[in-house]
Amino acid sequence: HTDSVEAVIWSGEGLLYSASRDRTIKVWNVDRCILVRTLTGHGHRVNTLALSSETVLRTGPFDYKNTKFPNTESMIKVAKEKYEAFRSLHGEDTLVSGSDDFTLFVWHPETSKLPVKRLTGHQQAVNYISFSPDARYFASASFDRKVKLWNGKTGDFIHTLTGHVGAVYQLAWSADSRYLVSASKDSTANLWEIPSGKRARETLPGHADEVYALDWSPVSGSVATGSKDRTIKIWKH
Repeated sequence: HTDSVEAVIWSGEGLLYSASRDRTIKVWNVDRCILVRTLTGHGHRVNTLALSSETVLRTGPFDYKNTKFPNTESMIKVAKEKYEAFRSLHGEDTLVSGSDDFTLFVWHPETSKLPVKRLTGHQQAVNYISFSPDARYFASASFDRKVKLWNGKTGDFIHTLTGHVGAVYQLAWSADSRYLVSASKDSTANLWEIPSGKRARETLPGHADEVYALDWSPVSGSVATGSKDRTIKIWKH
């Protein structure tokens, strides 16, 4: 890269993806420590990356059932089986990138350096992208105060989620992919029902300043928010 790196994300196929202010995304073979290909197309810095298999890679063998395992080997076996089942169902990974050029690009980076689709609609920089755990959808957050929902397979636009009155910084999905939470400069987090709700089902107030950080527990209904007001709040759904 010829400028600062803004995002990195692991795949389950021995690849690492990196996004940079130099307007490119690079695909690296980790085992061999070599550059595989460079993805170009964005007209400005690339801020964020999302991968369709991210949740299954992140959670490994764990689930909302709080399943117990007798040893490490059984955990590794279940994690591999979950990942292989995901790949069998969805095929190769889909990578989505978001940029200061107001657009998103959909890629199949394991096999091609050409974008599958260019997604437009946001009117300011795209801050964050997140795939639903089942990979049916991905959502994008922007400084334009909007969250947009897209089809995870085709990249087709579904609808815009409106309600925030400040920039939207981050997104997090519930484990069952039914709900999405967004964190905003307006000091709130919004809960959205997916895919039916265009307006927030609930607004989570209480922070005294911008909400920068957000995560939904992958094994429960708990959401954590972190704010410029120096506090962390935990919400139960």
